[in-house]
Amino acid sequence: MTYVSNEVLVTGEPYTPGLSRFHVAAEFGFKPSEVVKLGSAENPYGPSPKALVAVAGAFNELDLYPSWTSEKLRVKIAEKYGFEPDQVICGTGETEVIACVIRAFAKAGDNIVMFRPCFPIYHIFAENEGRVPVYVDMGPGFAFPIDRYIETMKSSNARIAFLTNPHSPSGQLMSEADIRRVCEAAGDTLVVLDEAYIHFTETEGGMALVRDYKNLIVLRTFSKAFGLAGLRAGFGISSAERIVPLLNIKPTWNMGCAQVAGAAAALDDDEHVRRTVAMIVEMRGYVAQRMSSLKAFRMVPNSRSNFFLIETLNPALDSTKTFEELLKFGVIVKDGSVSFKGLGKRYLRSDVSLQPHMDRLVDALTEIERRVG
Repeated sequence: MTYVSNEVLVTGEPYTPGLSRFHVAAEFGFKPSEVVKLGSAENPYGPSPKALVAVAGAFNELDLYPSWTSEKLRVKIAEKYGFEPDQVICGTGETEVIACVIRAFAKAGDNIVMFRPCFPIYHIFAENEGRVPVYVDMGPGFAFPIDRYIETMKSSNARIAFLTNPHSPSGQLMSEADIRRVCEAAGDTLVVLDEAYIHFTETEGGMALVRDYKNLIVLRTFSKAFGLAGLRAGFGISSAERIVPLLNIKPTWNMGCAQVAGAAAALDDDEHVRRTVAMIVEMRGYVAQRMSSLKAFRMVPNSRSNFFLIETLNPALDSTKTFEELLKFGVIVKDGSVSFKGLGKRYLRSDVSLQPHMDRLVDALTEIERRVG
């Protein structure tokens, strides 16, 4: 076998993204426009209009190297949230920042603690880099067992502790008091607070906690509320001393001029974010009401994100069977047993989206329920 630095790079678990409309359309005889994609938590209203204008304007700079630190975007983020530019790191998506954090703050063999289930990139990137994921199973109803989390973080001497708020895949919201407890107990452990979906909670999130805890970095993305998943832009905010090693370890020109321009403009598009969040909040309630009449499926309550979990209650079905049946109706969700370690075979994750899309989902589940009896 070809030599690799870590055998897991060959044998390990790959990331499983949501299926594309084009794949499902070709497989099941739909037009791409007829396929309802609810497996990637994308913005149903599309990209920020202000970002589109800025990206088009950046094309005149394609012959020039961009700022290696994404300076324009760092300054804009700092101004927006009340920090200094040297407290900001930018990446090609939040996932690149996660990779840099793992490489910068944990050595090969070091432990990294996370809830289970969790965003799979945490453990996949850790394993690929020779770090060791340490899991803390969530409680009943996807409750956060904070005492057990802190105990595990300390006993494992974890170098990094991941928290996702709201949690993926359940959408549950962790309290600020619990986040503070983890930060206060962490000592030299770096706490990574991933707030990719924070806009949909209608809260300010935990970014202000960076001022209180030097062992905290807060991550956010432009992929969700801003609608820029295809542009690939994300960032982290922490103490200036934490940002220095991240700047030094990231790929030198990791963000191009179009990414920087589009993301910076999106930060000014409060109307696009407000409209998106209002629709998501309304449709969370709508789909909960529609699903309440089902017998074979249950919407796991209290999601504060732009997705929610569907529990399969009929023993004749599991997550994979339901996922495959939904594809026949032109509806894409995520099979939890494939996408989220520890979630098991009873759950699927679905986006919250426009009302016609929610109706397609619930109508398809209703028909699947009827067929299995």
